[in-house]
Amino acid sequence: MNSIQGLLNGFSNVVTPTNLSFTFIGCLLGTIIGVLPGLGPVATMALLLPLTYKISSPTTTVVMMAGIYYGAMYGGSTTSILLNIPGEAASVITCIDGHEMAKQGKAGPALGIAAIGSFIAGTISVIGLTFVAPPLAEIALKFGPAEYFSLATLGLVLATYLISGKSVIKGFIMVIFGLFLGTIGLDPVSGSMRFTLDIPALYGGIDFVTLAMGFFGIAEMLTNLEKQESIQVIATKIGRIYPTLKEWADSLMAILRGSFVGFFLGILPGGGGVMASLLSYALEKRLSRHPERFGKGAIEGVAAPESANNAGATSSFIPLLTLGIPGNTSIAMIFAVLLIAGIQPGPFLIVEHPEVFWSVIASMYIGNVMLLALNLPLIGLWVQLLKIPYSLLATIISLLCLIGVYSVQNNIFDVIFMIIFGVVGYLLRKFDFEAGPLLLAFVLGPICERSLVRALMISEGKISVFLTRPISAVMLSITAILVVLSVIDSIKRSKSQNM
Repeated sequence: MNSIQGLLNGFSNVVTPTNLSFTFIGCLLGTIIGVLPGLGPVATMALLLPLTYKISSPTTTVVMMAGIYYGAMYGGSTTSILLNIPGEAASVITCIDGHEMAKQGKAGPALGIAAIGSFIAGTISVIGLTFVAPPLAEIALKFGPAEYFSLATLGLVLATYLISGKSVIKGFIMVIFGLFLGTIGLDPVSGSMRFTLDIPALYGGIDFVTLAMGFFGIAEMLTNLEKQESIQVIATKIGRIYPTLKEWADSLMAILRGSFVGFFLGILPGGGGVMASLLSYALEKRLSRHPERFGKGAIEGVAAPESANNAGATSSFIPLLTLGIPGNTSIAMIFAVLLIAGIQPGPFLIVEHPEVFWSVIASMYIGNVMLLALNLPLIGLWVQLLKIPYSLLATIISLLCLIGVYSVQNNIFDVIFMIIFGVVGYLLRKFDFEAGPLLLAFVLGPICERSLVRALMISEGKISVFLTRPISAVMLSITAILVVLSVIDSIKRSKSQNM
């Protein structure tokens, strides 16, 4: 099946009333949680994971979750511009020039160019996804257990290196913690129990829904309740939304460059929206004839990062759909949704479940149009939404967490584990430990273990199999270089602090 035919089949599947409705719901929820400070796509998808057990069609569930993810990238610009508070991590860079424009009475054009740039970038990126993903899946079919082990290891290290926050060492500690949690339960090789402490509820391992809702639902809520920030929406009237011709001229190349930067960085594990928006902003400042305007309300400083983070959100689906490797925490949630539905993401997805593969891509074309319609005319509504007290949202979140986790298996132990993970996640955040690497390690750990065992069985126990196969050797070499660089960087930081 070629890309065009597959895409047409995907559109025919998505435009059914059910799938179209859930695509819209995902985009709407994504926009709302992007607008509301303190919430994010990971926490929202964690809250909605129990719902996936109730929806019969995996396509319906995945298009909704995907809409939440890339919809949050659209919505995050609203709080960045109006409040100087990023609604989503990838919108941090938008605060720099977006809020300055708002203070100058240009909030409307800033919000307008953010929405239009996001639409253009999202469309460019999904076109790239349409034509890049199928050939990449064909290449991935040639991967053996050795290549998958090396790829999962590289993805884990690279993602940790990029999303672990200020300290890479803390990121690696969280990876070890995540790998440990992933080993609890039945050993896939020997069949013996590991680290269960003779607790029957742990014999089947830790449930992903319980872990995710604890670390990203409960912990996120506790962290945000602790903050005593008073949110003040910019007093200036928003005014016109659509940019002038001059503002268009200043923004067009920034949007295009940001789209391509975001697309290629999104493919890398851990690249995603945050890194893409940062690099695109730096690139625009470097190429600008008037770099002194950046930080003082340059519209390019809004157009570039917003385009990049939306392009990166879309292209981050490529390693998931073609290799079965989630590159960031949000994509790990969608990875879990597919597994819950009995679908293994990876190179066989396009062959065994083409309706899911192409429906996800087709839904992104439709979702981008929906998001443009949601973000431009309803800006006034999103401003009013910002006035909802977080204490009320926290009550709703707590109730959803408790009901959601219990409804999955009707097991009170899952509720207890969720609360424990929530408290642990909250305490870890107090000491600046990021939860993202832990969740990625929990997902990628079993992939690494299964691939390692299979590769060693095929090679009759020879470790050299990982180095004699070229692709595997290259990926392990890159992994080793990243580890060495992180150690050197940590040593330099400790020396500079001691001086």
